[in-house]
Amino acid sequence: MIRPEIIHRRLEKLDEYLAILRQLQRYSYDEFATNPERYGSAERFLQLAIESLNDLGNHVIAESGLGTVDWYSDIPSRLCEAGLISTEMRDMWIRMIGFRNILVHDYLKIDRSIVFRVLQENLNDLEALKRVFVQFL
Repeated sequence: MIRPEIIHRRLEKLDEYLAILRQLQRYSYDEFATNPERYGSAERFLQLAIESLNDLGNHVIAESGLGTVDWYSDIPSRLCEAGLISTEMRDMWIRMIGFRNILVHDYLKIDRSIVFRVLQENLNDLEALKRVFVQFL
């Protein structure tokens, strides 16, 4: 059974992360890329936002009996198979997971211009996925 309190807590954290990320959007690329606190915060809070979505999806899958999750990419795939998200949303989420993996595992190779672009152009994607889980409250 999907537990609304679990969904609610994770959505609250996601909102917190998104608010921080929205504040970081105000900086120019030069202000962002030359300040370790800014780009480091963006990297971390993007990672946490994606982790929150993964946790939400995993909870829905587990509690609804939608199959197994062996890889993070299984989460959007199972939700798509269940008709909870579109194929476009699935593909977008899988790209997010790939970005998260770079943030976590390939941190020495992170291109700040890509992080800045994601910060400026893709927060609405996180918001769109968030709305999927609001329906479970």
